[in-house]
Amino acid sequence: MKAAAFRRFGGPEVLELVDLPDPRPGPGQVRIVVCAAGVNASDWKKRQGLMDQELPQTMGHEAAGIVDELGAGVTDVAVGDRVFGFSAVAGAQAELAVLSHYAPIPPALDFAAAAALPSAIETAARALDQLGVESGRTVLVNGASGSVGSAAVQLAVARGARVIGTGSPATHDFLRSLGAEPVAYGAGMTDRIRALTPDGVDRALDVAGSGVLPELIALAGGPDRVVTLADFAGAEQHGVRFSRGDAGRALYVLARIGELVESGRFTVPVGQTFPLSEVAEAHRVGESGRVRGKLVLVSG
Repeated sequence: MKAAAFRRFGGPEVLELVDLPDPRPGPGQVRIVVCAAGVNASDWKKRQGLMDQELPQTMGHEAAGIVDELGAGVTDVAVGDRVFGFSAVAGAQAELAVLSHYAPIPPALDFAAAAALPSAIETAARALDQLGVESGRTVLVNGASGSVGSAAVQLAVARGARVIGTGSPATHDFLRSLGAEPVAYGAGMTDRIRALTPDGVDRALDVAGSGVLPELIALAGGPDRVVTLADFAGAEQHGVRFSRGDAGRALYVLARIGELVESGRFTVPVGQTFPLSEVAEAHRVGESGRVRGKLVLVSG
């Protein structure tokens, strides 16, 4: 099979398609013919050598496609089913992938939209769980318009929380459509938030990593009420929890998201798609920050 990989660290130009043996599913796993695979910031961080030093590396951890082989003990899906989920090892940006955690694709979604889901919804659900977000809470999401931020907004709204979301003025209509009360970030953000909720918020989630943890701590009433997904140094400095998957992943959300999608209460916009052969261009576009919405590689 063909798979996206790199043999040295560097810019997008180090990416190439290589021939690898077809993977085989182990117990509890399924193999899919990949129809779409998500592209995330972690992909280019790995390519730059910022996350680990192993070489060579294949790319991608989330994909959607059609089941073509079952591992031992798998009874919840059949060959030919449409599924999405997380790959067992890096390498979802390929013609074939083995999924260790998966769920049926909601009927309303095509493959690209399904491939945009796993990382965004797992990350968002995990952070909301760590914050204890539930009905009646007021939650601030800093950086609410990206794929993870918008997922957090919608999942928090589905839990019955009131959500205030920060973003540029150009994103405010989009944030309202998700159920959030939008606030412009930048100078004066705290005053604008207190105009909506004079007593502050119950919890705050930092998705943007924009250096505002002190403000979020003040609004939420303490560092124990704030979680960041993007500011590791700030988390250490201010005593805020930095959410990471190795502390426990919210994989249950894969099976639960279908109901929200089918009822029209959840979406992750796909910003742009690329064929697998153009994975380097997908990285260039992603790193530029020019596209709002998820970047997805598609077959064909």
